[in-house]
Amino acid sequence: MIATAVQLKEFLPRLKAAEWIALDTEADSLHAYPAKLCLLQFSIPGADELVDPLAKIDLDPLWDTLRHRELLLHGSDYDLRLLREHHNFVPHAIFDTMIAARLLGIMKFGLQDLVGQALGVKLEKGPQKADWAQRPLTPRMADYARNDTRYLHPLVSNLREQLVAKGRVTWLEESCAALVAECAILPPPEPDREWRLKGSARLTREELAVLRELWHWREQEATRCNRPPFFLLSHDTLLDLAIAAVDDAPLDPLLPRRFAPHRREGVLKAVSRGLAVPLAECPDKLRGVSYHPTDAEHARFDRFKSLRDRKATELGIDPTLIASKQTLEWLSRNGSKPEELLLKWQRGLMGL
Repeated sequence: MIATAVQLKEFLPRLKAAEWIALDTEADSLHAYPAKLCLLQFSIPGADELVDPLAKIDLDPLWDTLRHRELLLHGSDYDLRLLREHHNFVPHAIFDTMIAARLLGIMKFGLQDLVGQALGVKLEKGPQKADWAQRPLTPRMADYARNDTRYLHPLVSNLREQLVAKGRVTWLEESCAALVAECAILPPPEPDREWRLKGSARLTREELAVLRELWHWREQEATRCNRPPFFLLSHDTLLDLAIAAVDDAPLDPLLPRRFAPHRREGVLKAVSRGLAVPLAECPDKLRGVSYHPTDAEHARFDRFKSLRDRKATELGIDPTLIASKQTLEWLSRNGSKPEELLLKWQRGLMGL
């Protein structure tokens, strides 16, 4: 593994001269909080290399080398967001083999499936839930990591040939460029929404005040002990605690049997803070903006959906690749702008 400045300096000229570059990442989201980038996997002609981003080395020269290259990845959404958030890196262009497979109508588009179908290679499922921050990596972990990029170039060649034959190369280029642009945007913080868990819409304002305090306690405790929040208390438990607290019901039965005393105390203090919030200052329930389509918009939606489904059947692809249901609803509204909702190849199929 490349873990020193000297090793990285020796690797960079090879990376820069490489005809193609395949990339993957590993993080520790199941073992730490907040998650961090733990491993970079590279394949170039004749070599599969691992780079250790946890080592005390300057990675800026690496990002500079990669910045203007097309990178070969698979299912790159999480990788791109991880690289942007933690290292401010946004690639110039990508070839995502998952997107390519879906645009070809391939139904099983996981990396193992694609490598098996296209190349006849059976990949081990491997230590997917391993702690990638551990050092040294076990030989099995290192081999698994290298396999994530080892077969991407021949897979890309296979998929690109099929895309060319079907005239869908530009579809892939537009789709990949849109994904890169989307992942380059860091969402702004939303302090009034971040603690609103799935299911919290049914809570009263008083219960929401308790939930907010419990969520903030869990975030602080998870960060302090470097453990994912759901390892401490599940989302459902937080909701149940908030409801029980306002109902003046016992809280202990809702806590894990082996819950550290200091954490129990933290939960009780969070509950007390939430209960002490005056009703007038309790969080409001979020009110969605309701929209009632006109008869003309309903008819337009039905027409768009019928056209989308027919085109998808003719092409042998998932209809949502052309337009999701929500996108069709937006398209159907008066004054919609197709160029803001659909890519060029999607607009072409929809006649927009």
